[in-house]
Amino acid sequence: MDADTRRWAALGLLCAANFMVVLDSQIVLLALPSVERDLGFTGGGAQWVMSAYLLGFGGLLLLGGRTADLAGRRRTFLAGTGLFLVASLLCGSAWNGGALIGARVAQGVSAALMAPSALSILTATFAEGRRGTGRSPCGPVWAGSARPRRCWSAARSPAGSAGGRSSS
Repeated sequence: MDADTRRWAALGLLCAANFMVVLDSQIVLLALPSVERDLGFTGGGAQWVMSAYLLGFGGLLLLGGRTADLAGRRRTFLAGTGLFLVASLLCGSAWNGGALIGARVAQGVSAALMAPSALSILTATFAEGRRGTGRSPCGPVWAGSARPRRCWSAARSPAGSAGGRSSS
């Protein structure tokens, strides 16, 4: 396999991995009612299924990037992907609510390893002159992982005093 083919194969793999990270943070919303029923969650316990992943991911994202710097991008990416696979298997075979929440935390930790190392591999694989062509196929995947910011000016009251702030 020549170098150019390997680069584009790596791009496909990195886009797929980032898509898994983004998808896994949101796909639980569809399954949450049946998970709540089958595992016997009460009250707000089912919210922890969603929050456990996001807390593990968001809380350790910077540490995942630093780990990629120190231990190596590829090694960190492969470790994160392997842990993600194991955690996903544990989520699928969870026997109770606590096991599911623990597995979701492990998924979040693995996503915190995968996402920054994948982005680092992407920027290292595609040189500065070719970045426009390298990022464009997976741009929507990376853009989907960024949460849109609220426009606070639109949320203000007509008087412009929402939250005690003026509109100026």
